[in-house]
Amino acid sequence: MMHLKEAFQEAKNRIESHQVEPSNEELLQLYAYFKQATIGNNMVEEPSNLDFKAIAKFRAWKKLEGMDSESAMSRYIDLVNAIIEKKS
Repeated sequence: MMHLKEAFQEAKNRIESHQVEPSNEELLQLYAYFKQATIGNNMVEEPSNLDFKAIAKFRAWKKLEGMDSESAMSRYIDLVNAIIEKKS
């Protein structure tokens, strides 16, 4: 069985190389799970409300506060698989 970190890296490579265009909501979820898995809780300063893209990313990541790295990796992998299967 593949180690979780290896499966996470493989999922990252798959979504980057696959000719799939995730929706904006899927992109936000991927971003948030990736950040939570690799960095942990969002401790950065909240961006200006005028920067719509940055505030959306900030809030998506902030919603995952308290989620452990392994859970975030697993959800990221599941989301990548769902996106690729749905769009294939």
